[in-house]
Amino acid sequence: MFILFFLIWVIFNGQLTLEIAAFGVVIAGVMYWFFCKFFNYSPRYDLFLCKKAPLLIQYILTLVWEILKANLTVFRMIYSAEYELEPAVVHFKTDLHSTLARVLLANSITLTPGTITVALTDNEYTVHCLDKELAEGISSSVFVDLLRKLEEE
Repeated sequence: MFILFFLIWVIFNGQLTLEIAAFGVVIAGVMYWFFCKFFNYSPRYDLFLCKKAPLLIQYILTLVWEILKANLTVFRMIYSAEYELEPAVVHFKTDLHSTLARVLLANSITLTPGTITVALTDNEYTVHCLDKELAEGISSSVFVDLLRKLEEE
């Protein structure tokens, strides 16, 4: 978080000089202290994020890839004259433990074209799919596997 604050300082200044860097270190340090003191932020969380950075990057890249694939699939479904869309509402449960992982899964499903997470109650998801074909394998998707790995410590 400290590095993020420092980078934001440098970007807003538009240049990097010794004076700007010195002030940036002090201001980033004060902001970091403020976050730790008043928002219950912990340096351990920074270490956790650094440790999980490769998985987070893999998750983001996978999300982008799945969005692109779903865009093409939905495009073919909509513009295909012989294809008859059959919307479906799917209910499924996951074994994800953290609220963050469950919300990330719900948002990833919604970001993927053709699917919308309608409800999330505890571990139960309700997802509306443009076609029943898009609902296949949604409960055991690549997103669930990656989020399970992210939850492991």
